[in-house]
Amino acid sequence: MDFRQQFIEFAVAQNVLRFGEFRTKGGRLSPYFFNAGLFNDGAALGRLAEFYAKAISSSGIVADSLFGPAYKGIPLVAVTAVALARGGLNLPFSFNRKEAKDHGEGGSIVGAPLAGRVLIIDDVITAGTSIRESVDLIRAAGASPAGVVIALDRMERGQGELSAVQEVERDYGMPVVAVATLDDLMGFLRNSPQLRQNEAVVAAYRQQYGIARVA
Repeated sequence: MDFRQQFIEFAVAQNVLRFGEFRTKGGRLSPYFFNAGLFNDGAALGRLAEFYAKAISSSGIVADSLFGPAYKGIPLVAVTAVALARGGLNLPFSFNRKEAKDHGEGGSIVGAPLAGRVLIIDDVITAGTSIRESVDLIRAAGASPAGVVIALDRMERGQGELSAVQEVERDYGMPVVAVATLDDLMGFLRNSPQLRQNEAVVAAYRQQYGIARVA
């Protein structure tokens, strides 16, 4: 089992990935739900960071530093930096405040200065708002966004034909790497005796709302 399948298995075991009927923000009735906020203890967060590190290492993306957008990206970027360092890649990291601090050191960025090629670490991309804000902060500092790493890509259309992930890739000309995608989820369900009964409904949902497959 590769690390993407292992990640799906881990997310199911942690009850982060659930199956049933869930109403999305867009009003769609989804047969599965993924909430990365439920990786909420030390052991789970540490394991999650290992998966992020594997996704980064296998992506081929070259980065000089890491950035986590507030709020969910803050713990993610910190633990991912630790996991990468344990694997021999020691990168500086930073994150932003929602409101700029006007005393002490001031500013909206906490941690290492934004410089060089900056890899953004987040949980998911829904509307892409936090990524757009992150890109603006990175560019304002004179640095360049190197890409984005997220936990799960639902590969689902937004209002148009593209997904939020595809829109970010198109708008900023940078890659978005997911630890796992809907393809990986489908493969996991296909090979899981306990969860195989969910495969048909997830496939039907994908048929209705999934992005066009790229050859």
